[in-house]
Amino acid sequence: MSVARVTEISSDSRKDFKTAIDNAIEKANETLDQIEGAWVKDMKVTVKDGKVDQYRVTLKVTFVLR
Repeated sequence: MSVARVTEISSDSRKDFKTAIDNAIEKANETLDQIEGAWVKDMKVTVKDGKVDQYRVTLKVTFVLR
């Protein structure tokens, strides 16, 4: 039997949403073992001078507890 936990993390990128997601997973992987998956809870952008300035994501990351 295994037990999993879900934690919420946020990340951003000036390039695109995919990069923001990749950054979040890479950083989470530094401290969380056995990441099983993630889902995007929220996506938004910030705007500066009429253009997209940052892409921001909030993820729910699932990992197995030892």
